[in-house]
Amino acid sequence: MRKLLTIAAFVSALAGSVWAYQRGFREFRRLFPDSEDTGPPVDAGVKAEFYFARLRYPNVRATGMWAMRGSWTVDYPKADRQFLQGVRRLTRIDSNSMERIVDLVSDDIYNYPWVYVVEPGHWDLPESQAKKLREFIDRGGFLFTDDFHGTMEWELFTESLNKGFADRTIVDIEDSDPIFHVLYDLEHRMQVPGIVNYPFTKTYEYDGFEPKWRAVRDDKGRIVIGICHNMDQGDAWEWADSPNYPEKYASQAYRTAINYIIYAMTH
Repeated sequence: MRKLLTIAAFVSALAGSVWAYQRGFREFRRLFPDSEDTGPPVDAGVKAEFYFARLRYPNVRATGMWAMRGSWTVDYPKADRQFLQGVRRLTRIDSNSMERIVDLVSDDIYNYPWVYVVEPGHWDLPESQAKKLREFIDRGGFLFTDDFHGTMEWELFTESLNKGFADRTIVDIEDSDPIFHVLYDLEHRMQVPGIVNYPFTKTYEYDGFEPKWRAVRDDKGRIVIGICHNMDQGDAWEWADSPNYPEKYASQAYRTAINYIIYAMTH
């Protein structure tokens, strides 16, 4: 009987949590209605100069609504496709309007010189995948990391990264660096908050109070890994079409990533 009562209490608490979550989620959707899924863009199979490649990776853990899909899927695919709309409108880069998914198991990643990874504070790269990431970088690839916050996620990020880049030092990017000026001048930057903080009276998560633009450079000084820590560019891309989302965050998120793409393709 005691065991049955314990199970009943657990189920009741779980149901209450789910109801509260769904209620909060409905309110969130009211303020930020998602665009209707119309399927892959019509030019999905058309060859282009640039493709947005998103990295699929093994998780150290996954919680909440991303537990089943994996943290690599956060904001996917709306953020990717909506960001690509901005690339096509704001630049002359010949870009395909559909994202590509790559991993560090197959060799397909070598077909895409610019790769985006979301929430790398949750990745858990085996040594073989970390070494493949290093080979991708050494062949001229560029990695853009986004949406991880605080000390704990930084430590998990660097733990996996160091398996392939133990000989490299992570450095802060100076305001005068070309990556901040290759198209847009980004000397004055703000912390782009995650949508979880709406209405943005607080812009940070955990103890990630200060946004950090960091990098790993190669032997010639070229940035090969652009690290956006304590900020969330992907949420800004995903919700840029909502009238409730602040334009200042969306504008900076688009400009930052576009600068990183142009830098990667010209340096």
